[in-house]
Amino acid sequence: MMSVFECQPGGILRGEIRVPGDKSISHRSIILSSIAEGTTEVSGFLQGEDSLNTLKAFQQMGVEIHRNNDRVSIKGVGLHGLKAPKSELDMGNSGTAMRLMIGLLAGQEFDSTLIGDESLSLRPMKRVTGPLGQMNAKIKTTEKGTAPLNIHGQQKLQAINYEMPVASAQVKSCLLLAGLYANGTSKVIEPAPTRDHTERMLRGFGVKIETNGSVISLEGGQQLKATSIEVPADISSAAFFMVAASIARDADITLTHVGINPTRTGVIEILQLMGANIEIGNRREVGGEPVADIRIQSAELQGIRIPENLVPLAIDEFPVLFIAAACATGETILTGAEELRVKESDRIQVMADGLIKLGITATPTADGIVIQGGQMTGGDLYSHGDHRIAMAFSIAAILATGVLRIHDCDIVNTSFPGFVAIASKSGINIKEV
Repeated sequence: MMSVFECQPGGILRGEIRVPGDKSISHRSIILSSIAEGTTEVSGFLQGEDSLNTLKAFQQMGVEIHRNNDRVSIKGVGLHGLKAPKSELDMGNSGTAMRLMIGLLAGQEFDSTLIGDESLSLRPMKRVTGPLGQMNAKIKTTEKGTAPLNIHGQQKLQAINYEMPVASAQVKSCLLLAGLYANGTSKVIEPAPTRDHTERMLRGFGVKIETNGSVISLEGGQQLKATSIEVPADISSAAFFMVAASIARDADITLTHVGINPTRTGVIEILQLMGANIEIGNRREVGGEPVADIRIQSAELQGIRIPENLVPLAIDEFPVLFIAAACATGETILTGAEELRVKESDRIQVMADGLIKLGITATPTADGIVIQGGQMTGGDLYSHGDHRIAMAFSIAAILATGVLRIHDCDIVNTSFPGFVAIASKSGINIKEV
């Protein structure tokens, strides 16, 4: 039986919440620690299926890793110390893990194969295999450019200057990881800023990496030195509670220790443009990443035209932002977000279909959506194999007129283990049945 989230209308959100560790940083902590020299200690590691799949992949390649809940110790093997895995490396549902791993594995001395679940096996990989091919990597995909991916080792990678056609932190990070193994200085040019966790973490491991405007440069052959990493709470997970507290009546919650990397705070800026009552306090820096506590109180949200420059800075948070738009007064218009159509699901179409079923006027476009705020009803919806879809519609129930049941919610464990327990504790009327 697949799990079902049953969500009742209403709920009073009060108190403090700490959501699990950042998924993007958790992936990178394992990847970079494994190819560093020495032992790296990680705290706050996300214990979701996606992150654990990355951890298992490096254990398959001979890295000694010990985990005690959210504390992980990784004994790095150095830049050239990974060993050939005896079987395929399964990335589960994670596009981030797969795309970053392609870049890393392209520079190894052995062959490897990356696989994923049904959803990940439909996601486009040519955006990374194309530029990697220009670096002399040899990677075989399906005819559609999807996984499984057969990566042939023993290739002498050459540095390239690559201008990305679409802003993507995954593509950028993939090429930077390949650049560590390439001859010369690799340069990646971004059309718009994207999350910079890889650059920050590489610097933490002692790698010289330059950022000059939209150009990121890295010289190949640099050794990584072990360090310590504290993973902040994931702003993508925190976003569900930002929207929940904004739309609920008499809400007042504080999200603690949240990562507020400026390349990830688009969700806060968009909600504030909509009139959300958000205060950021106790700012500090932890392991090279800015962290803060975020207080959210109830607000009357207004529909807006979302600035396109904020789209890359909130790309993972749009499912729950669509719920905010459905609860706002007036019309919300999103453009420049075609990337949403190739996530774990087609998030534009799936969210539009769900909102329409709940009585909201939602019109999908090629690169976005137009949502007219209104009153949501109850009903049955499906996750479509997408963790963020499942959680977003759970938040919608707060202002719905009837019970919402979201089916096939096991996938939520990929990014937010314990979601139902934390949501229930916060005051949301949700249970797993």
